[in-house]
Amino acid sequence: MLDFSSVNGSEFIKRTKRFARKSGRSWRFDPSVGKGSHGRLHVGGRFTTVPRKEIGKGLLAAMLKDLDIDKEAL
Repeated sequence: MLDFSSVNGSEFIKRTKRFARKSGRSWRFDPSVGKGSHGRLHVGGRFTTVPRKEIGKGLLAAMLKDLDIDKEAL
């Protein structure tokens, strides 16, 4: 399970890749889409924008909702 108190973008990307592999969903991260240190993460048919810095609880919850992933799955 993902620790909601401290997670950075790189850790989130790594965990979603593992989740996608286990669930049989497609996965792709495109660092060229987004400004600065942000990139676009695609899981299945959904996507979200991921910052490389520390991700707060609210943003993390919104990103999981964008990707239709239950926080318990990560």
